[in-house]
Parts: sequence; structure tokens; C-alpha cells
Amino acid sequence: MRRLIVGLLAVGLVVTAVAFSGVKNPSVELRLVQEEKNPWNHLRLNNDPGDFQFAFVSDRTGGHRAQVFSRAVEQLNLLQPEFVVSVGDLIEGGKREPDKLQAEWKEFRGFIERLQMPFFYVPGNHDLSNAVQDQLWQEMFGRRYYHFVYRNVLFCLMNSEDPPGVGEGHFSDEQINYFKRVLEENNQVRWTIVVMHKPVWAVANVEKTNWLEMEKALADRPYTVFAGHRHVYKKYVRNGRRYYQLATTGGSSKMRGVRYGEFDHVVWVTMKKDGPILANILVEGIFPEDLKMPQTDEPAHPRRTQPVQPVRGRVLLDGKPIADAHVVFHEQKPGAVRPLRLDAYTEADGTFVLTTYDRHDGAPAGEYVVTLVWQKPDPTDPDKLGPNLLPERYAKPATSPLRFTVKEGTNDLVIEVKSR
Repeated sequence: MRRLIVGLLAVGLVVTAVAFSGVKNPSVELRLVQEEKNPWNHLRLNNDPGDFQFAFVSDRTGGHRAQVFSRAVEQLNLLQPEFVVSVGDLIEGGKREPDKLQAEWKEFRGFIERLQMPFFYVPGNHDLSNAVQDQLWQEMFGRRYYHFVYRNVLFCLMNSEDPPGVGEGHFSDEQINYFKRVLEENNQVRWTIVVMHKPVWAVANVEKTNWLEMEKALADRPYTVFAGHRHVYKKYVRNGRRYYQLATTGGSSKMRGVRYGEFDHVVWVTMKKDGPILANILVEGIFPEDLKMPQTDEPAHPRRTQPVQPVRGRVLLDGKPIADAHVVFHEQKPGAVRPLRLDAYTEADGTFVLTTYDRHDGAPAGEYVVTLVWQKPDPTDPDKLGPNLLPERYAKPATSPLRFTVKEGTNDLVIEVKSR
């Protein structure tokens, strides 16, 4: 027996007039013939009126690469999120000359003007590194931290550069008190999204950043935190909540891929009743219908580099190769302001290739101490790694017996370690 099913599935967009005006309430109509047996699984359409989609872009600067962020803008127009949120570092900054800073902002705002949806600014350390930049932000954008509510989800957009120039990040008492009031006034929202530039929860002296005060205020509600800054994707679980450190959307990166958390992406977020669902979309895979990657005129930022030499190696434990060991080369250069710390993970056959600037380019000539750590996933918690399976003497530069000199030309080495 056949039955005609006509379902009118209303998709409501509940929006305040101030936040997003002009949004209509479309409806979706499903018409089909249902028989005793049907070529579908069910008819529960995935279109809950409370669901919505938005996107994050991560760090553009810190040595930006050509045509990445500007191209991502065109790609976001293909994806059509309802709005886009940044995690900061939008210009290179670091200057005190207003005319040069204004030129950088003019370039960036030229990219954003091409977006077909709202873009929410969040300041990073490259945007607010000194008093001149802070004043310029005030003149252009006003608030450095703020909030909004959309479909009963609270967005808290914080300023981790408050005041500018604090290395690990900081939130002033004034800012924390502002968000405490916001949280109290919006205690019935279904979820809270917190956005900042620096992942202050992951620094050694987190108590000095004032972040713990914000966590106390957030403690009795469901929330998710997003940040950037380190140019490496990483997921944390803290206080039973998910914290995300995003990779890059054009910022400096060795671009070694997903295994290293080094890639250019936009983060597609779908808000559901029980929280956000994330999809990391690598920009290199977003093509329009003609399969031609959008071309833009965004130049790269000049980089200071030094010559590197190819370095390949293999790690053996008691004569057998080990996979997924973390190999770190620590530069031994007296007086260096920032000694190099080059890392790699071993493959199934124990091999690895070092990277300094670009994927697998090698290392500068010089003396290095090598450390090794080998951990496997914790079977009881997929978000954690188990204990180090190698003797601890190999884990620290001060105690590691492993030394290596990178010479001009190709460098091949075998690192042999003992379990005892």
C-alpha cells in the first residue's frame, strides 16, 4: 500500500533585530511516496530549527604565506557559513609607525570586504603588540573584547593581549568582570563559545594570566574554548570541556600535515542541541565547481632564514625500529637568543626527516643534543598518551647522551638506544 507523506518542516531562525536583521523564516517541504519497503533509512531530516553553522579562521600572520588567507575568503564564500569568527593575528604588526600599520589593516580589510557574511574580529599579539597598535584598534574597531548571542548560544570574544605585550597572555580584571556579568546575565543559554588568541590554559604560569577566574565563572555551564597563536592544531580536555588550539590560515608553518597539526584550515562548526560538532576543512581541498583554485594578489611576508642541510635518520631500540617516537634536536649554540628546537616523528621503519622552515628541508649546520620520547595512546583515554616507554635519560637535553653534528651536505644517522 502506498501513502503520500507531505511534511512541512519549518526551519526557524530566531535572531535579535540588532544582531542579524533581515533574516526570513524559510520552510522546507518534503513530498514523497512511502511504500511497505523504501530505499531510505528514515525520514528524520537533519534540520533542527536550533542548529546553525559558522566557521573559524586561524592565524593569518607571524610570517604569512602568499595567497592563503585571501584565497580562504573566497573559499568561505563557497562554503556559505552564517558568519565567520577569527582567533586573531590578522596583520603582521609589531611596528609603531601608524602609516605602516594602517596600510596593513587596509590590506586585511580589503580581504574581509569580499566576505558575503559577517566577520567577527578577535585581537592577537600581532594586532596588539604595543600602545600605538592598541590605539589604532580603538580608532578602527572600538572594543577589544565583547559578546553576542545567536540562537541561544553565547559567544564570548576575549582579548588575551590585555594589556599588550604580556608574553604568555593576560586578561585584565576589568575584562574578567565584564565577562562575569555577561555570564550572569545569560545563564539560560544552551551553550557558550569562548574565543581568544593565546591558549592561556596551556602556559606554565596560567594563574598569572587571570584565566582561572574566567574558568570559575564558566564552571556551571556547558562551554567550548577556541584559540590559535601556536600555529599547531591541538585538542585539549580540561574541566571536562573541550579546548581547541587551531592551526593556521596562512601564518608561518612547516606544513608537515595532519600528523603534526600543521596545515591551513577553516573550522566548520555545526551547533547542535548537545554542543558543537567540528569539521577541520583543509583549504587546499576547497575547490569551486570549475576546479580552479581562486587566485589572489596577497604577497608573502619576507622570512629570515639560514642555510639548511638535509638530515635523515633512523631510531633503533635494542636493534629494532620504533614507530611514532618523538625525536627532538636541540641546538647547542652559546649566546643564542632562541636556540633551534627541531622535531620529527619516526615512521613504521624508524626513519625520520628533520624540518626547519619547510617540510623536510633539513637543519642548519651545527651541534645538537638529541632527545627521544616514545609514548603510545592511553587505552583508557583516547585524548591522552601513556607513559614514556624509553629510559628517562633520553628525554631531557641535560641527561641525554645523544649528540650529533649537522655538517654541510647530506646527513644520515642511526640513533641506537637501549631499554636499560
